[in-house]
Parts: sequence; C-alpha cells; structure tokens
Amino acid sequence: MASLSLNLSSLHHTSSNPLILRCTPLNLRTPSQKPFSIRSQAAPVLSQDDLKKLAADKAVESVKSGMILGLGTGSTAAFVVDKIGQLLSTGQLSNIVGIPTSKRTQEQAASLNIPLSTLDLHPRIDLAIDGADEVDPNLDLVKGRGGALLREKMVEAASSSFIVVADDSKLVSGLGGSGLAMPVEVVQFCWKYNLVRLQGLFKELGCEAKLRLVGDGSEKPYVTDNGNYIVDLYFKNPIKDGFGAGKEISALEGVVEHGLFLGMATSVIIAGKTGIEVMTK
Repeated sequence: MASLSLNLSSLHHTSSNPLILRCTPLNLRTPSQKPFSIRSQAAPVLSQDDLKKLAADKAVESVKSGMILGLGTGSTAAFVVDKIGQLLSTGQLSNIVGIPTSKRTQEQAASLNIPLSTLDLHPRIDLAIDGADEVDPNLDLVKGRGGALLREKMVEAASSSFIVVADDSKLVSGLGGSGLAMPVEVVQFCWKYNLVRLQGLFKELGCEAKLRLVGDGSEKPYVTDNGNYIVDLYFKNPIKDGFGAGKEISALEGVVEHGLFLGMATSVIIAGKTGIEVMTK
C-alpha cells in the first residue's frame, strides 16, 4: 500500500500562478518487513486405504438390483461390502443376496443388513467382487493372505463375472514376485510333512515354506474357517508356470487349496496415484 506526501519546497504561490502540488509515493514497508507471497498448496496424498476405497466404489458401479453377489474377504473387499450396505440402506439397490467368503465378511454384511445365503441355495452367482494380493499382466492372481482362500475360490469359481479390486502396490510382473506369502491350505494332520514337500517342489525358485501363526508373537498356528492350517510359500523368484505350479501343489495329499487364482478374473480395477485403471483380458 502507498500514500501521498507533499514536496513543499517546490511550491510558488502568486496571483498569476496556480498552486501546484507534486506528489511522490511513500513506501511504508520497513526493512524488517518481508514481501508478501502466495504459495500453492500440494494436492493431498492419497493413502493406501483411500486408493482401495476408490477401486471398491468403481467396482460397485457394476452391481445391479436383484443380483446374487459373491462378497470377498480382506481390507479392500470390506470397502465393497460397506458400499453395498450403504446403497441398500438408501434404496439405491434392492433385492440383493450376498454369498460371503468368510465368517468375517458374513459378520460385516449382517451388521449392514445385507441379506445373505449360501452356495447350496444359490449355486450360480451373478457377480463376485474381491481383492487380491498380487495381480500379474495376465490378470492371474495370488489371493488368500487373509486366510479365506478356499471359500473365496469356491464362490468366485461359481460366479459369472469376477471383478478384482486393488491398489497399484499389488501389481507384479510374475506371481510370487512380491516376495510375500503365497498361501496353501492344508489339513492339520501331518502338516509338517506337507510343509517339507511344498518347499521341495519349488527349491529352484528359492522357496521357503512357513506355517502361518496367529501373530502377536504367539506360536499358535492360524486356523482357517474350515479348521485347517496354512503353509505360506515365499519365493525369491517369480513362478514361471502358474498352472503347472498349481497342478503340482494340488496333487499333494493333504493339500486342501492353494492361493493361485488362475484364469478367473473377468476384470481388475487398479487404483493408483494417477487415477483408476480397469484391466481386462
């Protein structure tokens, strides 16, 4: 802001000459003051949960009233179940029947008043939506780190369409490439015998097999909803032939199911920092 000051030494007032005022700007800023500036604020960084919710909301756009739905298990699938419950409560969806893939999902859906049933009564499912632990370029998946791989595979195999929702951290060039667990559900009887055999199947991939524990420093084995144990396989190198690997694992007596979901996904919705990407075959 500027004001005016008068330069009195330049005034000459006579009857024939008008009075002239010469004005010069006066700078009021003192040396201690700093120039005022405006800095643009960076856009907020989306958290992993924010990205999961974006993918979940996009997937639920495919849900129509009257559908039989497979309800997945895990942190991303929980956002899907929440959204479906919200749309039912507001009347934007109606006549939905959900087939949950775990006791945890069953409890969540029931708390949201989502009508539930089973594969026994609804052997054909219109649409299943679930998360994934890994997604490769062929849309093949690793699932089951949440412990629900058997029920997830049963429900999703019975679905006409299977939409996978995930954030971009789940993308891998090859299954097992994240270095995180690829689960195998096994019966409790002689579980160690099968752990050793599973590790031996993939020794050339630097595979390490571990019995899953309940966590929190406990040595107690994790038990699935079906009363089984889980052996987690950790690969130093990606699996080269997923179908071949799945066949070898399933051939072992005492193996109930594995976490390779091959050729099952209809589409994959990936949420990343730049937005939503829908991957299809």
